[in-house]
Amino acid sequence: MAEHKHMLFLGYGFCAEALAPHLQAQGFALSATCRDGQKARHLKEQGMTPLLLANAPVDAAALAGVTHVLVSAPPTLAGEQLLPLFETALWAQNGGIDWLGYLSTTGVYGDHAGAWIDEDTPPGSLGARGQRRVEAEQAWLDLGAAADIGVHLFRLAGIYGPYRNQLSAVKNGTARRINKPGQVFSRIHVDDIAQVLTASIARPQAGRAYSLCDDEPAPPQDVVAFAAQLLGLDPPPLVDFEEAELSDMARSFYSENKRIANARIKTELGVTLAYPDYRIGLTALFEAGAY
Repeated sequence: MAEHKHMLFLGYGFCAEALAPHLQAQGFALSATCRDGQKARHLKEQGMTPLLLANAPVDAAALAGVTHVLVSAPPTLAGEQLLPLFETALWAQNGGIDWLGYLSTTGVYGDHAGAWIDEDTPPGSLGARGQRRVEAEQAWLDLGAAADIGVHLFRLAGIYGPYRNQLSAVKNGTARRINKPGQVFSRIHVDDIAQVLTASIARPQAGRAYSLCDDEPAPPQDVVAFAAQLLGLDPPPLVDFEEAELSDMARSFYSENKRIANARIKTELGVTLAYPDYRIGLTALFEAGAY
């Protein structure tokens, strides 16, 4: 008899949608949280069981049979939002949760003035968003240690994929080329995120953190220019960072500069990235018309 496997998605967005088909192919039962009836119907159409959330702790019975959990919702200004709703129910599973993944961000590393870093590098100067993520990571690790749940941290770089990429931004006129000398960002294709998560589920290492990014941190204006080249369009004008009109959120991204090494996902999880740099990733999306 096949081993029972049931994944509960706490938050069902871009990354969870990319992972779900891999799990269905492996025979996982799938369920996901939602907050309205329309999303619940959408989940049912995809062969998933919806778990409708209210602002109250989830009953332990709702998690009966769940063996795996993926947390993808970010903390709010008030802090981690899902753990208080699920803490008691997860405790009640008595060690029956084999794997829990928390989708975090490379923002937890802070600023390193463009230097190469990895998962063991002490954090640099952290912004408010990065600090909230650090606290959320620790909260889930603490729960895992106390409730015998193997928690894994996945620190995601900038995510792109079908219909959510710089090709789309250039095409719809929202792309910008901001020049800040020496600035680089890391990025990761959503299909490679799904690949890493699948590999971790197959070989769990409780308490481990992984950086999810491709092999080539790159100046963001170069990525936009390459997307425009693929589309046969003129790139947007290059604007100096100091003169650019940016939102507070966008400006905060530019306050951190680092090159993130990704060796751990390769050596420990055996992952070979399908899209090791933005040129390969964008070219594949362009050829698929996924923009």
